Amino acid sequence: MTLIVTGAAGFVGANLVKALNGRGLADIIAVDNLTRAEKMPNLVDCEIAEYFDKLDFIERIRNGAFETGIDAVFHQGACSDTMEQDGRYMMENNYRYSCDLLEWCQAHAIPFIYASSASVYGGGRVFKESREHEAPLNVYGYSKFLFDQAVRRKLGGASAQVAGFRYFNVYGPRESHKGRMASVAFHFFNQYLKDGKVKLFEGSGGYGPGEQIRDFVFVDDVVRVNLFFLDHPKVSGIFNVGSGKAQSFNDVAHATINAVRKARGEAPLAMEALKKGGIVEYVPFPASLVGKYQSYTEADITALRAAGYRDAFLDVSAGVGRYVEARLARGEGAK
Repeated sequence: MTLIVTGAAGFVGANLVKALNGRGLADIIAVDNLTRAEKMPNLVDCEIAEYFDKLDFIERIRNGAFETGIDAVFHQGACSDTMEQDGRYMMENNYRYSCDLLEWCQAHAIPFIYASSASVYGGGRVFKESREHEAPLNVYGYSKFLFDQAVRRKLGGASAQVAGFRYFNVYGPRESHKGRMASVAFHFFNQYLKDGKVKLFEGSGGYGPGEQIRDFVFVDDVVRVNLFFLDHPKVSGIFNVGSGKAQSFNDVAHATINAVRKARGEAPLAMEALKKGGIVEYVPFPASLVGKYQSYTEADITALRAAGYRDAFLDVSAGVGRYVEARLARGEGAK
């Protein structure tokens, strides 16, 4: 089986490549942009057959010069910086590139499995894969929304599987290159190892300090969803990929601190003890995020379940515990 993974050196992409290797699959064409070379370590322990720079790859696709005989494409590559202000770059990178790759896959009847985003829902309160609930707040969300719209127009007459996944708040190994866009679990871990405490936002959007709630989903669960659709090429559509259960930032901080304490042989502490001891600290909500921040997300995974996906999703306590163990085992974290 020959597969293409775009964004292969990125967060979800690299975890996907590693999982494919775990299935004995190594005939993988990895596509990415390594202008920022800090992503490269994500692929060091992975097996691939070929690597293409993103620009070279899409030029070959557009000119009909890329090989056929591909069994499936996992399109994970995108600019995921929600604060990016260059709308032209965002639309070319996330929308136009995706459209051209989709057209190529359809022309060759190749299954196309791609990453969308829960950011398409904007500040809404209903997270269901339906047009009336979609109102992105930034150009990143708009680029994902617009491509989903293009996919919807194709689904009825598609020549091969087209499956898009609206990822909610994904966290887990191989995200360190993302810097400020890495998950809160990543940042809480670094803060706790460096300073012995973590910082959360004060209340916003009607929520108390640290009580903003999101659907946090462990990257291994995201990868399993991708592999399920690889195994079921007749299933198409756009699907939410989240745990289906919103949890607070306080929950993530609590889980992170206690996972580190467990690794050190220290007893767990209750959240009130963490607050009282100054281990959890609240900082003012940034003015720059007012009107651009999702204080609540929770994936409606009814459609995903209806498509046949039955695996349970890890909650924050279990997922963050695994994440902390993995980071400590790799020697990661601020010293």
